[in-house]
Amino acid sequence: MNKLRIFSGNANVELAKKICSFLDVDLGRAKVGKFSDGEIQVEINESVRGMDTFLVQPTCPPVSDNLMELLIMLDALKRASASRITVVMPYYGYARQDRKVVPRTSISARLVANLITVAGASRVLAMDLHAGQIQGFFDIPVDHLYALPAQFEYLKKIEGDIVIVSPDAGGVERARELAKRMNASIAIIDKRREKANVSKVMHIVGNVKGKTAIILDDMIDTGGTIVQAAEAIMEDGAIEVYACCTHPVLSGNAVEKIKNSCIKEMIATNTIPLSEEAKKLDRIKILDVSHILGEAIRRIHRDESVSSLFI
Repeated sequence: MNKLRIFSGNANVELAKKICSFLDVDLGRAKVGKFSDGEIQVEINESVRGMDTFLVQPTCPPVSDNLMELLIMLDALKRASASRITVVMPYYGYARQDRKVVPRTSISARLVANLITVAGASRVLAMDLHAGQIQGFFDIPVDHLYALPAQFEYLKKIEGDIVIVSPDAGGVERARELAKRMNASIAIIDKRREKANVSKVMHIVGNVKGKTAIILDDMIDTGGTIVQAAEAIMEDGAIEVYACCTHPVLSGNAVEKIKNSCIKEMIATNTIPLSEEAKKLDRIKILDVSHILGEAIRRIHRDESVSSLFI
């Protein structure tokens, strides 16, 4: 492990420190600041020549600032002669723009992949991508991790007749995998999205009556979809509703929506940091995934299998 170096931008330093603690290594010394005009300045304050380097930087809000930090740190490590640079992106920003839904729009998820590759990344380590096909946007290796092991360990404590609910058709595979582990049934929310961040629940496919429902999604952003889904599930006869996600983006007044909703508890992970407002809400439970990311980093460094983590 003496050739391993882990660095972090400003997006989620606490997660990077926990990963380093798991691996029993020190966090790499780097200065990531700004000039007075807002330009990002990066200085790597230790030698990385010939080192296997890992850069922990989720592109969470402020997305564009964190993305630029990532790209500039990549360039700095590359110019410092790092042997291999693995970008650890627990949360992949711009992932929702993975295809052209309407004419004359950008496929920003592909653009970000190109930027990361050109900036000098050797490989990418991500967790619960919004769309699995994003892996194909890269011309370098991508290791796709899942928060499911940590989520299952927590959710299996919930008693009663469980039903796992996917908030849309795209999340059915994720819901099915958790349902299989929990020996539970599944249901699907049929929703219509009129525009970005605005959706409407049409009806529920599956039986939730008399059951404890767990809505499973990759991220909760504005909170509108998850709150509407919870209300529809309760109206359909569920006893109680839990919301579970990997990435707690919680933009706008999402925390207020969840606070005033029928959701008993919202379970998320520490892929991105919570806002101060969200930290005050006892209903939000955060699970640590640093051990999953840390073990994946160890296996990549030692050229061992990463996929066997989830078998």
